[in-house]
Amino acid sequence: MEHHSNIVPWQMLAKEKGIKLDFIRIDDNGLLDSESFQELIKKRPKVLSLAHVSNALGTINPVKQMAQEAHTIGATVVVDGAQSVPHMPVDIADLKCDFMAVSGHKMLAPTGIGMLYGRGDLLEHMEPFMGGGEMIREVHLQDASWNDPPWRFEAGTPNVEGAIGLGAAVEYLSSLGMQNVRRHEKDITEYALKKMQNVKDLVVYGPRDVEKRGAAIAFNLGDIHAHDLATILDTQGIAIRSGHHCAQPLMERLNVPATSRASFYIYNTKREVDILVRALESARRMFRV
Repeated sequence: MEHHSNIVPWQMLAKEKGIKLDFIRIDDNGLLDSESFQELIKKRPKVLSLAHVSNALGTINPVKQMAQEAHTIGATVVVDGAQSVPHMPVDIADLKCDFMAVSGHKMLAPTGIGMLYGRGDLLEHMEPFMGGGEMIREVHLQDASWNDPPWRFEAGTPNVEGAIGLGAAVEYLSSLGMQNVRRHEKDITEYALKKMQNVKDLVVYGPRDVEKRGAAIAFNLGDIHAHDLATILDTQGIAIRSGHHCAQPLMERLNVPATSRASFYIYNTKREVDILVRALESARRMFRV
């Protein structure tokens, strides 16, 4: 169920270093298969990398439990928090992960800015991945020594305006209270799932239990292609996402070329859900599904 950003870099590393990639299966409800996970843990992987929340299915993965098991065999745990940190309270220390990446534009910040949390002792032993100003301690003609983390990994002039925007977004969401953000999203997602199940020939993917999912709902309507459906809804002022959602392996697992996806956030209302459902009914009649 991973976003390509948590697949392609590992594929590139596999070609460079000769490492072997393996993947945890998912079941028909869009949940990680626990038996598949246990099978892979027995192989003693060096790294476990997974999304906290799926961008396509909305599935909330049991990161804390999986991280604890991975640590028992000495694996490093890397978490994609792009879809969780903007939407719910996240305590990185409690999750027991070693690294977590977060994308700013998913949480009302500008594009081109994000955050990477890394465990201090691991960062201390890591070499810089990029050279330039600020990441050095001393430079001589034949050698150089590195600055302390995090500066060691922040070469060159930083994205100052992006960082300021990200800081403002963090302050704004904190003022709302992330528990309130999560409560609102659960409420509107539960409402949407109930309303959408009444639309004939609509197939919803992912968990039905709102406790196990975020506020993204992937679906298909009959044999209407997702791009066609998105175009029709767009004419009625409704913005959804259509396509493979940067998760092509997931589309292969679901055996579909693409899905439509409605995503909800702090600014969405139940009235907008009603408008969406009416538009889906209208599209169904238009395409004679």
